[in-house]
Amino acid sequence: MTDWEGVSAPDAAEIEALAHQAVASLPARFAGHAKDVAIRVAEFAPEDVLDELQIDDPFELTGLYDGIPMTEKSIADQSGGPDVVWLFRRPILDEWASRGGVALNELIAHIVVHELAHHFGWSDEQIARIDQWWE
Repeated sequence: MTDWEGVSAPDAAEIEALAHQAVASLPARFAGHAKDVAIRVAEFAPEDVLDELQIDDPFELTGLYDGIPMTEKSIADQSGGPDVVWLFRRPILDEWASRGGVALNELIAHIVVHELAHHFGWSDEQIARIDQWWE
């Protein structure tokens, strides 16, 4: 039996560090573009985002790409800041605990790559054809 006394869940900074490690390990053809995307960690997605996505349970959303996909960008686009991959700490930790045998860095890398795929212009359907992770 594991003694959990004194053990705390990874904080936002630890989650962000694991996300940056995932970006650093991308193949060169993706890494340069991925480095232009900011990584942010929040406890949960904001209510307005959940409402827009029609998600009732905030634990169902572990990550989100917020930006204009590269395939849709134009030099005429006025940037209000960098594109962002949002990671939602509590849902990530819940997913990690429920999966049991998946390392946290692997789960975070998967989420980051999935969200970066949206940055590269891939749809959820295209990602699902390649990535069988959630099945």
